[in-house]
Formats: sequence, C-alpha cells, structure tokens
Amino acid sequence: MLNKLEGIVLKNRPYGESNKVVILMTEEAGKIAVMARGAKKPSSRLAGISQLFMHGIFLVQKGKGMGTMQQGEAIDSMRHIQADIEATAYASYIVEMIDRLVENDKPEPFAFNLLKQALHAIEEGYDPEAISMFVEWKMLPYTGVQPTLSQCASCGAVDGEFAFSFDQGGFLCHRCFHRDPYIIRLTPTQLKLIRMFYMTPIDQIGKLELKKDTKRFIKNIVGTIYEEKAGMRFKSKSFITQLERTPLLFERTDQREIEDDQTE
Repeated sequence: MLNKLEGIVLKNRPYGESNKVVILMTEEAGKIAVMARGAKKPSSRLAGISQLFMHGIFLVQKGKGMGTMQQGEAIDSMRHIQADIEATAYASYIVEMIDRLVENDKPEPFAFNLLKQALHAIEEGYDPEAISMFVEWKMLPYTGVQPTLSQCASCGAVDGEFAFSFDQGGFLCHRCFHRDPYIIRLTPTQLKLIRMFYMTPIDQIGKLELKKDTKRFIKNIVGTIYEEKAGMRFKSKSFITQLERTPLLFERTDQREIEDDQTE
C-alpha cells in the first residue's frame, strides 16, 4: 500500500552499504521508521530528502514490517537551520524532544504541528532559544506532568502575587506560599511569559525578543521539571551548553533584547 505523507525528518542512520533508516514525524501516521534504499549515495534521489530537519511530502510503501520510502518532494529544506550553528543546536534539541516523547506508529497531530511550527519559526529567523522553550512547555503533558498554570495549584485563586512551586506542581498564590518553603517568586511578566509558552500556539506569536536573563530564568524552571519530575535528560542540551560557553558564537546583540516591561 502506497501512502502519501507530509513529514519531517527527525533522524536517520546508515543501514548497510548504501541505505538509510529514516525516522519521520508525520501528521497522519505519527512517528514512523522507513527504509530509504540507496540514500547514502550522493547521486540518489533520496539523498537530499532524507536529510535531518527536511520537511516534505513522502511516498511510503507500507508492508508488514518497516515501510520503504519510494520518493519525496521537499516543502522546505531548512537551509538556515542547516547553515547556522545556533539554529542547528536548538532545532536538534527540538527534534530530540519530539522523538523521545512521541510513541511510534500513533497519530499525533498536535506534536507534528508543534514541530512544524517550531522549525519553520527558527528557519524564518525567530529566536531559536525562545522557540525551543515553547516546545519544552507544550510537550510537558507527554511526560505525564501537567502543571497548574491558570490558577493557584492549592486554592484555585486567579488573583494576587504568584510563585512557582515544584512541590505543588504549578503556580501558588501569595495566600498559599506557606505550603512550599522553596517557591520561586515570579514577576507579573514572568508569570505571563510562562503561561504564554505553555498555552499560546507558536504561530500566534509575533517577533518575540526577550532578555537573556529572562529566558535563562524560565528555562531553569522547565528544565528542572523535565529532569526532576519526569526524569528526562536530553543529549542535545549538552551541545547547547558548550555553545553558550563560547560567547562569540552565541552572543546576541543588545538590539535583540528588550526590557521585561515591554512584553507586558
């Protein structure tokens, strides 16, 4: 049976002398593994379409076992992501998250569209670090963790001062601060940004530019949730950490940073 699928290449690996096994994230079939015969050969018509991050339309022959990629047509080859080291680093982190959190052969339209929106936003020049944070927060339910961010996790209040509590699993209002001695107090802007990352679709956000300290603060919270609550660590984050220690590679100009109060 021949299926025409829109998909994005999450990863590939050599198989034999000339073939590749390609992991595709698709809207209709979910995450699937397909054999791309001859794709290791530079002259193969599957060589380009089977590259990492490639967004395309794939013709897949499905059988009893692994499907076979018959051909593919590129929608977007993600040239900027391929050429820019920072874009590559965060795009790699995003595809690793999706690959780790999504089950095989199970339709996941939400995860597919999130991946597509994230990679295209990075390709269009949006801040890749901020885009990766959207994916981090939005994929949390796939880990089994669903933080309470619309109200106080303890009393349900929606007004007042708020803090983040790992123990209570979300926001606590000032009336309930006593429930967790290790709360992380939040400014109104930080509160708004966390809710935005978790709830607002990427394609509904304009050109979001945040100060480095603001991103670091929010990244530390969501990173701790993944590591301490979900027990997950991602290999690609170590590459990002190495790049961050090389200022000339990862430095952003002051022009791209805005004060917190400008995001309100």
